[in-house]
Amino acid sequence: MTNNPSDGPDDGQDPGQNPFKGTPFEAFFSGGAGGFPGGLPGGFPGGMPGGMPDLSALFGQIQAMMQPYDGPLNWTLALDTARKAVPQPDPTPTQRQKDAVADALRLADHWLDETTTFPSGVTSTAAWSRAEWVVATADVWKVLVEPVALQSTQGIADALPPEAKAQAGPILGILGKAVGAMLASQVGSGLGALAGEVLSVSDVGVPLTEPGRAALLPANIAAFREGLDVTEDDVVLYLALREAAHQRLFAHVPWLREHVLAAVTDYAKGVEINAEAIQSRIEEQMRGIDPNDPASMQQLLEGGLFEMPKSPRQEAALQRLETALALVEGWVDEVVGQATATRMPAAAKMQEAVRRRRAAGGPAEQTFASLVGLELRPRRLRDASTLWGSLRSRQGIEGRDGVWMHPDLLPTPADLDDPLGFREDSAAPASLSEEDFDAELRKLLDPSSPEGPESPESPESPKPSEE
Repeated sequence: MTNNPSDGPDDGQDPGQNPFKGTPFEAFFSGGAGGFPGGLPGGFPGGMPGGMPDLSALFGQIQAMMQPYDGPLNWTLALDTARKAVPQPDPTPTQRQKDAVADALRLADHWLDETTTFPSGVTSTAAWSRAEWVVATADVWKVLVEPVALQSTQGIADALPPEAKAQAGPILGILGKAVGAMLASQVGSGLGALAGEVLSVSDVGVPLTEPGRAALLPANIAAFREGLDVTEDDVVLYLALREAAHQRLFAHVPWLREHVLAAVTDYAKGVEINAEAIQSRIEEQMRGIDPNDPASMQQLLEGGLFEMPKSPRQEAALQRLETALALVEGWVDEVVGQATATRMPAAAKMQEAVRRRRAAGGPAEQTFASLVGLELRPRRLRDASTLWGSLRSRQGIEGRDGVWMHPDLLPTPADLDDPLGFREDSAAPASLSEEDFDAELRKLLDPSSPEGPESPESPESPKPSEE
């Protein structure tokens, strides 16, 4: 093959052997007559004829902003971005604020002793800055975000035909790392913005630290208090009550944490890659990208590349997640309402503010949801609060809290449609000791099962089903 000097050096590659040929990546990775570039004079940004970029330099610049990392996201970059993105100023809490938070949480636990059967779940207290919240909650965010990110970043490789994947393995590896770094930057920005809104470690409805570690964010609480016409002490105490209630529930319902996290994992596993849709979207996005500007590749994410339609499995997982979060927040709303009913006249005003805030979601929460496709939002908080309050009025606090014995006992979305009718025919249960736990659980899960003292004692000889 005769090489025309104007075409650049002959690198031994057939210009027709572009592994991305016939895919949306062809134009971006095409080397023209010279194949994939390398060592062209002039370097990046324009050493190739026809205005195509020097890809080796392009990827060199991308790799320069990346460090080696494992997994679908560069979490070092994500956390560094998050810390830099938190709203400023971000003062470190003073000793006075730390003491006020500790005192409020102790008083909150004392009040809650009268409104729930669950004992205190708080083992340590803290007042955090926004940056401290980012660092302290990072491990749980990894669990929440990585499954979704893994499925999303694989979308680029899955959009290629098998023959293109076989030929483009090394380039796909580099591209995957670049996308992982860009997605990490976006997640970090979302977490940084979210750090400017959260009021406590349990504010998103999921325990974001190890069990028992209760914390409030004084800087964000000050912003929340604006316009409420409520004293600082009342606001701190009210939010301490909510934090302490969350800690009790997750500490003494051992399956609850995994129940919530499993819904997130199921959501990620339900991602269905539509290769044609991704190819079309990539092609559309790339039309507006300047290959000479690595920063412009951010548009692949900002333009909604990974905002794929939700599969039926994802929709089911999201419904489970939203229902679980609504039940958690509704229970917290109910027990805190009981604790403050005669002690804090301003509680109703703060309850309404929290309900609106949690149901609608703030700008940062919406930003984070758009990045990973998950909304940690209890849309049906009011219905859940009504359901728990109705159950308490009929069965007492023991009957209400007993529903948390097993996930199969939890109210369903249909129950939230009729919160006053949940178990309306059930009488107040007797004390549920360990001895009769199995019998009560079997009776609630399967009303048709035989009742009697001998049933739970003979599990090895079940009666045949009539069906």
